[in-house]
Amino acid sequence: MHSPHDPYVRVRGAREHNLQGVDVDIPRDVLAVFTGVSGSGKSSLAFGTIYAEAQRRYFESVAPYARRLIHQVGAPKVGEITGLPPAVSLQQRRSAPTSRSSVGTVTNLSNSLRMLFSRAGDYPPGAERLDSDAFSPNTAAGACPECHGLGRVHRTSEESLVPDPSLSIREGAIAAWPGAWQGKNLRDILDTLGHDVDVPWRELPAEQREWILFTDEQPVVTVHPVRDADRIQRPYQGTYMSAHRYVMKTFSDTKSATLRAKAERFLTSAPCPLCGGSRLRAESLAVTVAGRTIADLAALPLAELADTLGGTSEVARVLTEDLKSRIVPVLELGLGHLSLDRATPTLSTGELQRLRLATQLRSGLFGVVYVLDEPSAGLHPADTEALLTVLARLKSAGNSVFVVEHHLDVMRAADWLVDVGPLAGEHGGRVLHSGPVADLAKVRESATARYLFDRTPAPAREVRPPQGELKVGPITRHNLRDVTVEFPLGVFTAVTGVSGSGKSTLIGEITEELLGVGRLVSVDQKPIGRTPRSNLATYTGLFDVVRKVFAATDEARQRGYGVGRFSFNVPGGRCETCQGEGFISVELLFLPSTYAPCPDCGGARYNPETLQVTYRGRNIAQVLDLTVEAAADFFAEADTPAVTRSLTTLLDVGLGYLRLGQPATELSGGEAQRIKLASELQRTRRAHTLYLLDEPTTGLHPADVEVLLHQLHGLVDAGHTVVVVEHDMVVVAGADWVIDLDAGRIVAAGPPRKVARVAGSTTAPYLSRALATP
Repeated sequence: MHSPHDPYVRVRGAREHNLQGVDVDIPRDVLAVFTGVSGSGKSSLAFGTIYAEAQRRYFESVAPYARRLIHQVGAPKVGEITGLPPAVSLQQRRSAPTSRSSVGTVTNLSNSLRMLFSRAGDYPPGAERLDSDAFSPNTAAGACPECHGLGRVHRTSEESLVPDPSLSIREGAIAAWPGAWQGKNLRDILDTLGHDVDVPWRELPAEQREWILFTDEQPVVTVHPVRDADRIQRPYQGTYMSAHRYVMKTFSDTKSATLRAKAERFLTSAPCPLCGGSRLRAESLAVTVAGRTIADLAALPLAELADTLGGTSEVARVLTEDLKSRIVPVLELGLGHLSLDRATPTLSTGELQRLRLATQLRSGLFGVVYVLDEPSAGLHPADTEALLTVLARLKSAGNSVFVVEHHLDVMRAADWLVDVGPLAGEHGGRVLHSGPVADLAKVRESATARYLFDRTPAPAREVRPPQGELKVGPITRHNLRDVTVEFPLGVFTAVTGVSGSGKSTLIGEITEELLGVGRLVSVDQKPIGRTPRSNLATYTGLFDVVRKVFAATDEARQRGYGVGRFSFNVPGGRCETCQGEGFISVELLFLPSTYAPCPDCGGARYNPETLQVTYRGRNIAQVLDLTVEAAADFFAEADTPAVTRSLTTLLDVGLGYLRLGQPATELSGGEAQRIKLASELQRTRRAHTLYLLDEPTTGLHPADVEVLLHQLHGLVDAGHTVVVVEHDMVVVAGADWVIDLDAGRIVAAGPPRKVARVAGSTTAPYLSRALATP
């Protein structure tokens, strides 16, 4: 039994995911970094075990009635954990983004700014004081009545609804109308109402065209359909709906993403004419602070906002000081380029996590374990230094900071290092080292030690000559002002710069329409699916081939089983109890619903008859349970070139540890990005392709970065062009061309050694260190 003053968090027998009965002791009140190759089990230890247990204990203290209102993680698979304080988790997952969520709402800075306007704003003579709610576009008191606080209105026009006016209504002039019977019905109603549906649209009188497209009337008429010889059609009552009304109704009411996307094609989005895009009603915009409206201040970058604020009265001074003190940690974390009105969905997951971290800095909590998921993701080396200062402040306030991290500088700054490995998946899940950073040097099987202590510079690489150039611009968007860039073709280009310098905006302007692009492939970190039904095998197309292999077995042929029998997404072969999910939701009285393996299939997803069909001794569920590495061995002797090609490319990008049936919801952004890259690599390419990757090394251990770079350079050697937005200076040093941005302008462009010597570039000193040049 450990004393209550035991200074360690002691974990015994952790078996979550691939952890192999791990025992580890981690001191409290330190900065402890958990590291290891991707898939080694470090997140399973930090989040899946330590944080999950702290959360479970907290929920045990909550009243049963309240407990069912909170989304809970299950109890982790662990023998026991002692010395564990309450925990706060800051993960790289984005909550469901809405257009109303913004930087201001995430950080609560909007509340402080609204209070300043309400209590200390300059009101027009005779105007009543407004409550702080009146300065929020998300409340009925503040929202502009025309756009309901969204700032934009969706409109239709004759040009968008009728793209080809030479067609008649019968020929489909009104493109926005629904197809099939519904469209024919509307056409028959117009015919019955006396409109000519056979003349070209442009020849109809203007007032008729206006009424057909935009009327709010919904006349009901008796339609006598044209009789087809082979079927009897009776008259019916038809209700007319204008094209505008149909599009708006579909856009706002439909649950179908396809129908909504179709309706959106006929809409134009424009700033609201009443509020000019400011989202607020006129009374709120009449109030100013320092001569500016709240919309003006919310649009300023936070760095500029902090300098602008000021007031004469005592109330204004107190509120301004409070607001400035809340902005300071946001600036420290390299987020001064963001404005309060910047919508949350437009932020990277790294930016979002750092905003939450800034809010925690103000909370004044102590005695807590903060568990962070790669806070350095998306950070320029200059910003990483500021991050380390912030983490040190959290620690000095009396907290323990546990960080899952791949960044070598964050590891070097740690007080304690937990290295998990040695490899990924079933070849990992062991703690190789738990102790001071310097002691890791003695651990031979650690992949981390090789990169952390080996300072020998990479051998100088011959820079490839460009095979042409791609001109992009001039661009004026976000913080880019009239910027024109020339990307060399046939080489590896890295786009660098501090957070918010305009890198993602710049590469977002590269489209297939530009001269010299050819085929364009953008490989991002968005999930490959939002439900557990989407998995590694379904996304890569591997599952289609595997199902064909099973359908071709003698057993399947004798039973008359086709390819569909081996899908868990359709009735037939799947287990109907769980409908192919593999688990069922159990409703508990006074507790949140929990998930349990399906009692009939035990999580296999298929019915017993389907599972009786085997291929080389395994059924379909057992094949889906194989890791990519094991599957490669399993299919090696079989004559299945499509399966072999798919598995080989997944191994090439370092994903051998993932299971074929691994649900998309369990994959990290970096894993999703590499799966997309593998899907692309397995194609037999011919024409020139331009690959765009936004921070491909996020979430990757240096050993995995090496594997990924080998693939990307292979694409360039095959005659393609690769453009990456990147903060990892090892990647940048190995590029052929570097484009460095700062504050929305190009600071330097050229080979890495040239950019490393540019005075005034924030990137240059870090790049020269990676190149080991003076």
